[in-house]
Amino acid sequence: QVRLVESGGGLVQAGGSLRLSCAASGSIFSINNMGWYRVPPGKQRELVATMSRGGRTNNAESVQGRFTISRDNGKNTVYLQMNSLKPEDTAVYYCYADVYDITRVLRNYWGQGTQVTVSS
Repeated sequence: QVRLVESGGGLVQAGGSLRLSCAASGSIFSINNMGWYRVPPGKQRELVATMSRGGRTNNAESVQGRFTISRDNGKNTVYLQMNSLKPEDTAVYYCYADVYDITRVLRNYWGQGTQVTVSS
């Protein structure tokens, strides 16, 4: 069993910063892609940023230059540094990971979600 635990959400004023963390634990052999999606109020899930094990990133255009994704492969953890936050960044943020478990089966796992609220 693999578990993803997120932390770091909260309430911040526009222009502020937050850092999200997501740690994977359990029966992990290795992790391929890790990243973040978000679900804004009344909208569908959208990509925020992803990073491959080798460090290749894919960021949504809406967060380019403001958000930075990083990961620590030794800790099975992915981070999202969010700067210059805008009210439209308000959403529940979910981390995910493509995990090879100890049986070498590849599965997609999701965290429980963390609320980010940006006030104007």
